[in-house]
Amino acid sequence: MKKQHSGDGAVIIKKYANRRLYNTESSSYITLDHLAQMTREGREFRVVDAKTDEDITHNVLTQIIMEEESRGQTMLPVNFLRQLISMYGDSMQAMVPAYLDASMESFRRNQAQFKSAVEGAFANSPFAEMAKRNMAMFEVAASAFKPGSGGASDSPAPVAGSKDDEIAALKAELSRLQDKVEKLGH
Repeated sequence: MKKQHSGDGAVIIKKYANRRLYNTESSSYITLDHLAQMTREGREFRVVDAKTDEDITHNVLTQIIMEEESRGQTMLPVNFLRQLISMYGDSMQAMVPAYLDASMESFRRNQAQFKSAVEGAFANSPFAEMAKRNMAMFEVAASAFKPGSGGASDSPAPVAGSKDDEIAALKAELSRLQDKVEKLGH
């Protein structure tokens, strides 16, 4: 069978009376899950009734949403659904589809911008520099406690003496570490 596309390049999906969906591009029967995946991938398709050639894409997409919603993790809040239903028959009904379409397109653009901003948030930014400095400070602090690393072992170890001697040695070590940290920060 010849691959069929609509005039706009969309793949033609035929829906038969037995509720089976036939992808004319791949010459195979598919499921609603396949159509949902095609939608996520940005593939354009049109669903037509195999007998009448009527375009039933809207009905099938609504059916996909119903199935997705019934799987547990709902995306459409009850209040939104109530408001949407209340708009049927309202004088503003004709404007709702264009408004929802524009709102969703704006949301998708913002989502893409937000995603790229989050992904690039640490690359070549002040956060990246802060992370590098924090890592360096951590390494200096950790090396101070490693024997033979030039850290705490450079200072004479307090001889089993008074607690005042131990406190003085710790204060001296802390002061030395603070000096190193300040040098790293500049």
